[in-house]
This record gives sequence, C-alpha cells and structure tokens, in this order.
Amino acid sequence: MMHIGNEWDALLADEIKKDYYLRLREFLKNEYTTRTIYPPMNDIFNALRHTSYSDVKAVILGQDPYHGAGQAHGLCFSVKKGTPPPPSLQNIFKELRDDLGIDPPNHGELTAWADSGVLLLNTVLTVREGAANSHKGMGWEQFTDRVIQLLNQREQPMVFLLWGGNARAKAGLITNPNHLVLQCAHPSPLSAYNGFFGCRHFSKTNEFLKQHGIQPINWQLS
Repeated sequence: MMHIGNEWDALLADEIKKDYYLRLREFLKNEYTTRTIYPPMNDIFNALRHTSYSDVKAVILGQDPYHGAGQAHGLCFSVKKGTPPPPSLQNIFKELRDDLGIDPPNHGELTAWADSGVLLLNTVLTVREGAANSHKGMGWEQFTDRVIQLLNQREQPMVFLLWGGNARAKAGLITNPNHLVLQCAHPSPLSAYNGFFGCRHFSKTNEFLKQHGIQPINWQLS
C-alpha cells in the first residue's frame, strides 16, 4: 500500500481504494517485476513525501519521469547529484539566472526546492526504461488529478506553474481564485524559445507569495 508519511496519506486514503488505482497497482507490480521501470519503486511518491499538503507554496507540473538510467527519483525535472542535468533542466536553470540572478548549481537535484514548498509533481509517476509516455493512460493521470483537485480546495494561496501542453491541460482543475496559475511553453529545447525563456515565473511566484504574507521560496540550490 502507498505510505507517504504525512498529510497526503489521509487525504488520498479513499483514492487508493478505487478500482482504477487497484488496477494500476497490479499493472505496476508486473512492470517492476518484468521490466526496468523508473523511478525506483521506493521513490515513486517522493514529490508528496517531500512536500506535505499544508506546506505547498508552488506546484511545478511535469509530464512523466526521465527514462534513462540513474535519472528519475520521483521529483519532476530533478536528477540526483552526480547525474548531468538534462536539457530541460539546464533551460530551467538558465531562466532562473535570467530572472533572479541565481547561478546554476553544479548538479541537477531539486530536493531543496521540494523541501521549501515546491511540489515537483509529474502527471504520470512511472515509466519504462527508454520509453517516454509508456505508462500514460494506465491510471496515474486520475491519481495526480486528484492531488491537484485537493490542492485547489485549499484556502491558503499557492502558485501553479504549468509549463507545456500536458501541464497546461490541467488548468481547468484549478478553479479557486485564491491561487495563481502561471502558464508558458515547456522548457524543452524544442519549445523553450516559444515563451519559457523570459516567463519570469520564479520572481512572479515569490511576488505573489509575499503579497499574501507567505515566506517566498528560496530558489537557490547549493
């Protein structure tokens, strides 16, 4: 059974009893037994584990995990220290420098963001090695939609950063006027010049949080 270790366990208790989730669980048991699946099983729920419900200040929505060896560890766009930052993450760091003057770190691990209130959530939480979108349509989307809906219900303001078409498709789930929704192109090299570069989402997020008396996010990665 899913065990996260914070508020998410109670909030999602009914969700993991639903038929679609039980089917997803059986699918994943078979996949992890017979194939190479990322991230490692114990890392699937890292985004929720690192950023409890009440602690969320901002949400960055990704698509599905990196599908190369040693990359995915349950936080969207993040790779563990020692793994070279992929191109999309390099572009995120470039925008961060242009927006806030923060120089890129010498690694690509975003755990510090997660621990400071940034929910780094992929819409699909697992993937087969070398096969992007291979677990699309298996039930994860319904599960992560529920996470977004629960956040939408929260009264305390937060910022949703929707980068690219897959993330922007979730905008309809965010109806609470307390929250800010920021949308732009995906940071992928294929689309970053179509509106990701220059979006200034990092400074806009912190401006919104400060306006609502919330401690801004420390985007610096050491």
